[in-house]
Amino acid sequence: MMNLLGQALVGIGILVFVIGGLVLLAIMVGLYVMGVYNSLQRLRVATEAAFSGIDVQLKRRHDLIPNLVNTVQGYVAHERGTLEAVIQARAAAMKGGTIAERGEAEGQLTSALGRLMAVAEAYPDLKANQNFLQLQGELSGLESGIAQSRGGFNGSAQGFNATLAQFPANIVGRLFGFTPFDFFKAGESDRAVPVVKF
Repeated sequence: MMNLLGQALVGIGILVFVIGGLVLLAIMVGLYVMGVYNSLQRLRVATEAAFSGIDVQLKRRHDLIPNLVNTVQGYVAHERGTLEAVIQARAAAMKGGTIAERGEAEGQLTSALGRLMAVAEAYPDLKANQNFLQLQGELSGLESGIAQSRGGFNGSAQGFNATLAQFPANIVGRLFGFTPFDFFKAGESDRAVPVVKF
């Protein structure tokens, strides 16, 4: 009888040990998943913050364009097609959409602005206009700021995407619905148009 009781106690001890081990393993896995999730969240928030830096620069450029078009319009009335192209590209860029769509729309706007600046080169009175020179300088500064912000965003997106692609973060990411970020690229038209120097 004592031997049977001893065997029962050993069996219960093994069962408690196995259950305790499984509970400990479940806790460790849960903590690991929580750590990966928090890491992905931190990277996602940093990437979204980097995109807001681009957004601020783009809004400032969108706000500057009507003043630039109005200034140029007084000097180059017969270049209506160029002015309308800038206005239409600005409207398309302000619509929003995915990061890839916005990148393409902003590339179209940059291309249209480049053509506008090329037209302005043919008008000496316009090039001497103080308001135009000020707006041209602001636009140049904004283009530099956009390029820097785009580089910062793309770096953050690359870090997030690389982490999300690694095992086992890819499993945790899929489980919680994380998706990779698109890069904010210059549009095809942006690459094809030569840079106009101010």
